[in-house]
Order: sequence, then C-alpha cells, then structure tokens
Amino acid sequence: MAKPLVKRAIRGATVNTGSRRFNLPEREADGDWLDAQGEIDGAPAPLRTSVTVETPRTIITRNSSPDVFFDRSINPYRGCEHGCIYCFARPTHAYHDLSPGLDFESRLFAKPQAAELLRAELRKPGYVVAPIALGTNTDPYQPIERDWRITRAIIEVLAETRHPLTITTKSDRVTRDIDLLSAMAAEGLAGVAMSITSLDPTIAATIEPRAPHPERRLRAVRMLADAGIPVYVSIAPVIPSITDHELEHLVERAAEAGAKSCFFIPVRLPHEVAPLFRAWLDAHFPDRAGKVMAIIQSLRGGRDNDPDFFTRMQGAGPWAELMRTRFRIACRKHGLGNRGAPLRTDLFRPPAGPQGELF
Repeated sequence: MAKPLVKRAIRGATVNTGSRRFNLPEREADGDWLDAQGEIDGAPAPLRTSVTVETPRTIITRNSSPDVFFDRSINPYRGCEHGCIYCFARPTHAYHDLSPGLDFESRLFAKPQAAELLRAELRKPGYVVAPIALGTNTDPYQPIERDWRITRAIIEVLAETRHPLTITTKSDRVTRDIDLLSAMAAEGLAGVAMSITSLDPTIAATIEPRAPHPERRLRAVRMLADAGIPVYVSIAPVIPSITDHELEHLVERAAEAGAKSCFFIPVRLPHEVAPLFRAWLDAHFPDRAGKVMAIIQSLRGGRDNDPDFFTRMQGAGPWAELMRTRFRIACRKHGLGNRGAPLRTDLFRPPAGPQGELF
C-alpha cells in the first residue's frame, strides 16, 4: 500500500522525490512513524532550513544559450527557500545527492566568498564586459539573504567597478539595495525584473509559499521605478487553468506600478520538476490536474517539457499563440513596450589589485 503524503506547512513540494537520472532514492519518513503520527505525534514538525557554506573557485557562470539575453550570471545561493513548485532549477540539487523536492527548498548552499571571487575575475587581463545576471537560477533575495548579505556584497563590487547588472527576483527585499542600484541605473548600468505569477494571495501562497505577497512585490516595483531604476515584470511562469486567466490583470497592475515592460513564459517542467509538479497538482488542484497537464502537453509538443531552444521559452500550438495574442493586446492597451535600452559596458573600471588597495 502506498504511503500517504506528509504535507508540511509553507513548503512547495509535497514529496522529496529523488532523481532517476542519478539513481537518487526518495527521501521519505519512516513508515512506522507515519502509521503512528496521528495517534502519538500529531502533525510533523516544521521542516527547518539548513545552510551549508560552499567554496567555489570561480563565481561567474557562462552560457551560450541563444534564447536568453545574457551570457554570464552569478548565483549567490544553491537551492531556494521560496519553494516555488515550478522552479526549473530544482533538478540541480540532484548533483549534490539531494532531492529536487523538499531538499531543494530546505537544504541550501551559500557562497560567502562570492564578492571576493568576483573581484578576482573582473581583475583578470582580457576580461570582456557584458551584463552580469543575478537571479537566473535561484533567487538572490531569498530569505537567507537578510543575514548572509552575499547579493549586496556582489552589487557593491559591480557598483565600484561600474559593471552592468541585471537582477531577477520575486522578493521586495531588493528595495534594501536601492541606494546602490539607483546610482548604477543613473549611469545606465542596472535593471531589475520583478517576478509576479499571480495576484491571488491564496494561489501565490500555494505555488510559491515563501515568496513575498504579490502586493509587496508590486510596491517594490513602484519604489524601484520612483528611484529611477528600470524595472520590468516577469509573468513567469503562466500555468494553464491556474494563473493564465490573470494575464491581462497582471499587465495592467505592472503598468500602474511603473514597470517599463512585461514578459511571460509558459510553465516549464524539466527533468524532476514534472513529477513534483504532478504530485503538487494532485494535492492542491485534484479537480483540474488532468486538464492542466493536458494543456501543458499541448504547449510542449505532447510532452511534459520541451527542452528545445526558443520554443522552451514560448511554447507552441494554439494555446501558446492565444496567450501571446492576449499578452500583446494587454501590453499595447497599457502602454508597455519591449524591454528597455541595453545597459552600458563602456564605463567599466577593473578593480584595484592587492598592491593598489594598500594605498
């Protein structure tokens, strides 16, 4: 007999499924304890977050993907406490022999030497400047940033060297760094994308349980815009039959908050994300789980996921075209254009070397 799911408060994944690609077993509670918990223990204890220090040798990650707007990024953290069930970065936790499920959102890694490593890489002869993206894999402003402050240390280095920067986050904590970002933006060196997937607090709390309330994120958009920082709203992902009906309203609210433009991406379910997402649907939306997956598969060529460049970000088929049409009409109605002007790369000043820092 299959063991029942153990639901934990304010977490995204309903299971801690392992990775078949790496023969990683499922991490699950002891069966005897599950049988007795109702009579003896009651509900399971809250799943606590742990943070392990990681000491990489380099900090800038390079990519050559033709369908993304950056070729380098920095991830201050591995794993993400926001717990977004759809997060395409979940499978990376399997590389650490950890589950892309609950482990991904509770067993985190931090890179406290990131700013020091960045300074060393920017100092290398022949370094060619291009915008560095923060928040491309896991959120640089997830809750542990409050104490670790690794993201701020990175921005301080980029501000000092006048190096262009883009940030993607779903946290209003980004406003803490307005002092740095506004000065960079004044020189054409910074832009921020705020991710908002739903305006319904109940839905938002289900799909991204530890991310800030949608209204707090919209207030952050307004604060960033008022500080002269180019800010965009990322409606990503759009989940059919759960959040897609909000597309026009999200565009409207983004425009009202001062966003320069919006963009959207249909939900992606790579590798271990697909079974985690299916389990989450069964737990939270059993009335429409089949419909949701049927539409997703229609967007993805009959599969749970389409890994191909360009179509992976846009989807294909009638449903995808309908969303694009709705989105274009909404943006036109509310005066939102394409993304803003490219960031400047001509102001960069390499950081001083160890000898220079003595004087």
